Amino acid sequence: MLKWMIISLCLLMSGLLQAADIQNVRLWRAPDNTRLVFDLTGPADHTLFTLSSPERIVIDITGASFSASTSGLPLDGTPLTGMRSAPRDASSLRVVLDLSQGVTAKSFSLPPNQQYGHRLVVDLFDNDQPRESISLPSPDVATPLPSNTTPKVNAASGDRLIVVALDAGHGGEDPGALGPGGVREKNVVLAIAQELKRLVDAEPGFKAELVRTGDYFIPLRRRTEIARKHNADLFVSVHADAFTRASAFGASVFALSDGGATSETARLLADRENRSDLIGGVGGVSLDNKDQVLASVLLDLSMTATLSASLDVGQQVLAAVGKITPLHKRRVEQAGFMVLKSPDIPSILVETGFISNPGEAKKLVTKSHQQALARAMHTGIRDYFHRYPPPGTRLAALKAGGKLQAHRPAEHTVSRGDTLSIIANRYGISVSSLRDANNLRSDKIQLGQTLKVPAGSMLVQNEP
Repeated sequence: MLKWMIISLCLLMSGLLQAADIQNVRLWRAPDNTRLVFDLTGPADHTLFTLSSPERIVIDITGASFSASTSGLPLDGTPLTGMRSAPRDASSLRVVLDLSQGVTAKSFSLPPNQQYGHRLVVDLFDNDQPRESISLPSPDVATPLPSNTTPKVNAASGDRLIVVALDAGHGGEDPGALGPGGVREKNVVLAIAQELKRLVDAEPGFKAELVRTGDYFIPLRRRTEIARKHNADLFVSVHADAFTRASAFGASVFALSDGGATSETARLLADRENRSDLIGGVGGVSLDNKDQVLASVLLDLSMTATLSASLDVGQQVLAAVGKITPLHKRRVEQAGFMVLKSPDIPSILVETGFISNPGEAKKLVTKSHQQALARAMHTGIRDYFHRYPPPGTRLAALKAGGKLQAHRPAEHTVSRGDTLSIIANRYGISVSSLRDANNLRSDKIQLGQTLKVPAGSMLVQNEP
């Protein structure tokens, strides 16, 4: 009995010393970084450091072994030239990444999820990436959509294009929600975003930029930085929802919550580097206590204006999407999503449906439904900007010159700040005709209410 106890104890200690085996290695290349993922059979502690002459990264993993094949890794276009491993001592493994150039490396561990077990993730960021900054627009109530301070073309001539940043959620190591039959959210939303880009690019006066162009992961804050790099007038994040009950269904549109805006204001103002960028964007003042208060006020005003614009464009998109697919909620919802926290870019998140619902998942993977969703989102975006073209854009110049015919739908969904007179003026009709068309006994209307828009005089379209 004692002999078997000793043998069992030795086996147990051996298992503890070598608790995890690296069975697979996966790699993704993004435009400015490379991600390596090591699939392990169990959790393992690790340390990482870099060496020069030649450039390499060393990863020491406690209690691990390496049985994965690395011969088929797609190294082309990455800073990686090779990978090797060997036992460092009796209780740890050393993995060396050979590099063609210097990189900035970050690493972290991930617990098991629906698809993968324990993982060690190593991100290699290309060096010499430009640092993004935020410049605060003027919160002009007459122009709900804040415009960018750096136009793509000459703003004075009214030639600037309206830029829409399209963010396909998840990607790479992060598949997003998983639907029946292995449907992955990351693939569905990228297809929708690509179709939406095609439609936006075909619209006169507009240009779309994809935040994620392929199957790779982008950190959440980096997504908004990419939008800012493109001087985006609007940020649209595309997702497909999931829930524990397969019966949940319907599309949704989200804007940032008031609480999320408040917390982001505090975060930005607490960070000295960000605060310097923010204050520099509104006059380059110094960072004494008085200017911190001024920065706080200006940032709060900007967040309020941006949130108002987000709710407005969100309602337009929601109304259009509701015409081609059921809605989960008939109003724009608000939550503290990280990707919606830009203080200078109106941002919405569109949940195109529940991928966990077998019926909706079946539709979401079809090209026809993806195209229909993209067309609906395009309609909502176009309608909003025809109402509120940012200053210096081609649309603003056409509208000022009476040459832009706003797209007039047969119906209008009441959004925040709408009154009967505002709606009537928007569509070039009288208040009385609008009231009569909807059998209204008073001028009282409700948020989310759908109104019929009767025929009326409109501006004549004369697009170049």
